[in-house]
Amino acid sequence: MIKKNLGKASTRRASTLKPSTIKPQTQPQTIKNNVAQASNQPTQTRLVAQVERQNPVADSWPKGLWSQASAQQIPSNRLANAKTQVIVDLSDRRTYVYAGDEVIASYPIAVGKKGWETPTGSFLVIHMRHYPIWRHPITGKVFQAGTDSPLGDRWIGFWSDGRNEIGFHGTPDIDLVGTAVSHGCLRMRNSDVRLLYEQVSLGTKVLVRD
Repeated sequence: MIKKNLGKASTRRASTLKPSTIKPQTQPQTIKNNVAQASNQPTQTRLVAQVERQNPVADSWPKGLWSQASAQQIPSNRLANAKTQVIVDLSDRRTYVYAGDEVIASYPIAVGKKGWETPTGSFLVIHMRHYPIWRHPITGKVFQAGTDSPLGDRWIGFWSDGRNEIGFHGTPDIDLVGTAVSHGCLRMRNSDVRLLYEQVSLGTKVLVRD
């Protein structure tokens, strides 16, 4: 997981989400005033992110711990003038990237395990980060950035409750991709999350459905 988003939520009854966390140690790209209503939040509450539009230093981020973010590929420059959208199908455990009405990429993902389900609804990409550093939410142990980090090579955040955040990230445990094992985040192979990172930008729509 990690922090904050926007979008129009689905109207189904919410299930409990217990996001885990990653503490930002770099200067990420952010977008301001993203709002989202997630379908599996206990009270269907509106989530509002108030973060700086420019790259903030770590102290400007809300305190608290953050979480823990390949089919044929069409080059990302193909997306320059296309309307890009990401659709996450939790039942298929795949992420699809659309340029207009065309699927240009599809990636396998690991999704949230029971009790830590990935939130469903309509969101926006709100944080993007190269080589994020992860702090364990229980022990406080810091895992340095890199391919072997629990967050892998990239972070693409799209959901937040104001304290914790959920998004796409890499993982060294590629054998677990395709399973329900995360704390709400969408784990991807590092090679895939690097490609996805080049295909999206701040404000890209992310639709997560069961």
